[in-house]
Amino acid sequence: MDLSAPSAPDSEGGAGGEFDLPDPEQNAELQRLLSTLAARPGNRAALQQLEEFLTSVLLQANLLADQGRLEEMNRLLRVVRNVNPRKPGLAQASQRYRELKNVGDWLASASAALDAGNIVEPSGRSALHFLEQVLAVDPDNALAVAGMSSVRNSLLERAVAAARELDFEAAEEWLYEAALLDGSEQDVERVRREVAGYRLSQADRIEQDVIAAIATGRFDYAEFILIDLVALLGNDDRVKNLRDRLRQARVYGQYSPGQVIQDPFLGASGTAPALVVIRAGSFLMGSPEDEHGRAENEGPQHRVTLQTGYGLGLQEVTVGQFRAFIEATGYQTTADVDGDSRVYDEASGRITQRPNINWTHDYLGNRAADNLPVIHVSWHDAQAYAAWLADQTGRAYRLPTEAEFEFALRGGTVTRYWWGDDRPDQPVENLTGLEDESPGGRHWSTGFRRYDDGFWGPAPGATFPPNPMGLHDMAGNVSEWVEDCWHQTYVQAPADGSAWVNPGCERRVLRGGYWASAPDQARSSSRLSASSLLHGPQIGFRVARDL
Repeated sequence: MDLSAPSAPDSEGGAGGEFDLPDPEQNAELQRLLSTLAARPGNRAALQQLEEFLTSVLLQANLLADQGRLEEMNRLLRVVRNVNPRKPGLAQASQRYRELKNVGDWLASASAALDAGNIVEPSGRSALHFLEQVLAVDPDNALAVAGMSSVRNSLLERAVAAARELDFEAAEEWLYEAALLDGSEQDVERVRREVAGYRLSQADRIEQDVIAAIATGRFDYAEFILIDLVALLGNDDRVKNLRDRLRQARVYGQYSPGQVIQDPFLGASGTAPALVVIRAGSFLMGSPEDEHGRAENEGPQHRVTLQTGYGLGLQEVTVGQFRAFIEATGYQTTADVDGDSRVYDEASGRITQRPNINWTHDYLGNRAADNLPVIHVSWHDAQAYAAWLADQTGRAYRLPTEAEFEFALRGGTVTRYWWGDDRPDQPVENLTGLEDESPGGRHWSTGFRRYDDGFWGPAPGATFPPNPMGLHDMAGNVSEWVEDCWHQTYVQAPADGSAWVNPGCERRVLRGGYWASAPDQARSSSRLSASSLLHGPQIGFRVARDL
């Protein structure tokens, strides 16, 4: 409480006009207190009574403000200010008076802004701004409350108008602004439903346009107008289904991912090997630096994005399929030209050179069954077979790129092997298992623990279950040629999945493990370098083709 002496009238007989209160009884009491203090300035009892009196006057002034009687309020405040300018509560009451004096101007400005359509903009000059100013100092002002209702209704009308013009972003903005204001939530929900109706009707029209564009092969246009549908619906089921439909049409043509296809020969009996349609996608190629068994040539790990799907052999090319090529063309393989190849010698447990071995033989040098993967073939032999298939079918047959092979081998996994990070729990590939046994009773010194797939040497194609991409024998059975030249690392490797080829390169890439390889070679990222002329009992291939 401020107990300092108040200002006193100039004469003992009473105060001048600046100390007069309109109520006679109040004024008489004030004059009595002021006269007492004029005679005895240190009279503490009188000072205490005066402070209590001024407090009651301030309370009365605030009540007048509540009633909108500002001039009367100001007269009381002026008296309090003249008596004790430091009276607690005076500054706040004076500020309230100044703000209430502005209410008229604010209401007039709000009305003009409403007429001009400046509902919530521009900042500091909108109807909403002026009305909020009024309500901040006079929360029950009837004109301001009515004005806010008009603002809210105008916002809702704008939301509907914007929806009719298909500007749903603006409609949502107006709805958001309206929902922030006091009023019936039912009104907002009613308009929200109306806007949603316009949105769904427009979405139906766009959906039909997208379907028609896809059906007529106008993929770019379909993609363009699909953007509008996303803006309307977000990524709901309809959008997702249309995206899938467009992506499949653009990427896979007439096919679907996972579909097994087999091309007939043109003008002759016979078919190409069965292919699985591999989806387009993106993956991290190579291995992380902390992967167990990793080789330096598997890095740096890098992202590869395959923009289009492709066909990849359901299994490795078989002896019977390769025979059709040889019989049709008279082609001589690299092993035929060399006059020998390598075979597994059961007596020594080693791979040894043996004359007169070629694609017709198995890993032991015996006559191979037609359903076994063809081995003793070089990279050039695989290329010749793919070129012959392309000629026979009119399709773009080739060897898979290294990126295509790893993408399909992984099947969407990021683990060491496509089946996980450790040994398989059941036979999934023709791999080196410590429980495998050769015809002569041999066992591998290195292999997967507690694993026996029942084969020593290559198994007939598709003996084991497929990987997640629907492909057989990708990590085992025989290692496979791919298109790419050998590079020591992936530095500057293509990011689009294309073959990394240098003209005249003599070394190519082998992918996948084989029936006698160490477990690390069955890892999804494992890769080997080999002369393009190499052939033996561990190496075969599968074909790919563009869709």
